[in-house]
This record gives sequence, structure tokens and C-alpha cells, in this order.
Amino acid sequence: MHCPFCQHLDTRVIDSRVSDDGATIRRRRVCEACGERFSTLETIELKLPLIIKSDGRREAFDARKLRAGFDRALQKRPVAEEQIEAAVRAVVHHLRMTAERELDSRRVGEYVMAELRKLDHVAYVRFASVYRAFEDVADFREVLDRLEHDTATEGQLPLIDDEPPPTKSRKR
Repeated sequence: MHCPFCQHLDTRVIDSRVSDDGATIRRRRVCEACGERFSTLETIELKLPLIIKSDGRREAFDARKLRAGFDRALQKRPVAEEQIEAAVRAVVHHLRMTAERELDSRRVGEYVMAELRKLDHVAYVRFASVYRAFEDVADFREVLDRLEHDTATEGQLPLIDDEPPPTKSRKR
């Protein structure tokens, strides 16, 4: 590793630490020539598939675009940052596990929708409305009805408040 200060070719690692998530290693280094210290981060680099857009263009996968999509859908929603990061990691994990060199953007969208559905139903409907290009209220109603039917067993509060949620009785 070159020294960023004097460009000397020889630096020595004096400390290594694994990050909390286990995905990176932070190495503390010292330059043998000038004695300056600096840190480097070592991460795993796995090749993700190219994304085939709806118009046929091919683009390299961009995790920032993925995160921006989650952020847009979850804007002003009560979802913790850690949950969003976990959802982004889950989508990237799905992409890695496909072991394909190219992947249709529709599949990426389906992965995102699956993660949003677990996080927040309002964000899921927001994303679905853009992703599936809803044209009228009937499209929204169809998705809402499906969610209403499915959430009866999932334990998430209903989207439409037909009946009030059960209240907890207090012990005296």
C-alpha cells in the first residue's frame, strides 16, 4: 500500500479490527519512510449482475439508486434506519444469490416490493403504484384488498380502519 503522504511503497499494518457487521476490516497503518499513520478499510468485492432496464439498456447495479428507492417509498414513515439498511442488504443478497450475469430490472423491483411489504404497507403501496404504473383507483383498490386479506394473519395493523384495533384492558 502506498503512503498517501509521501507515496513511499512500503507501509506496515499496526492494528486490524473487524467492523460490527463483519463486512469490513479497518487496518491502521504506518509509513516506513515518513512515519505518518493512516487507516484503510478492506471490504469484500463481489460482482453484482448488470441490470437490464425496460428500454433494453444495461447498467451496472448501483446500491445508491436502490437505497434512494427505499428512501422515497419510506419518506415520512416510522421505519428505523437499521431496518432500511437490512432491507437494502437483503435485496443485494438476493441479487448475489441469483448467480446471473444480467438481471431484468423487474426482478429487482419485485425484491424491493417484497422487502417493503415486510417493513411498511404504506411504503409498499407507494412503491407499487410507481413500479406497476397504476392508472386509476381500481389499481390501488386491488393492491389494498390483497394486503387487507393477507395482513389478517401477519399481525400488522390494517390499512383501512374498518373497525378500531382491540384495546388492552388494564389490571387493577
